[in-house]
Amino acid sequence: MFQTILMALVAGAIVGPLARLVLPGRQSISVLMTVILGAIGSVIGAWIYYLLSGKSDTGGIDWISGLIGVIVAAALIVGYGMITGNKQTR
Repeated sequence: MFQTILMALVAGAIVGPLARLVLPGRQSISVLMTVILGAIGSVIGAWIYYLLSGKSDTGGIDWISGLIGVIVAAALIVGYGMITGNKQTR
């Protein structure tokens, strides 16, 4: 259980900033929230990939699952900004 949480945080530290990179403008959210939303996006992305492909383990880095995670994390970042009232600046 601890290893799963740790790996989700590591994935979030990678996926979260990538998601912010693909979004236009600046998002005024903290680094901690970026990692948390990236971790959630990564887990949801892996779950969506599993539902679509039926593969739970690919034996390496799964780039498609990672891409889905970045897209989901970007949507979560936009949603978080809308809920908290933080606007994206250009």
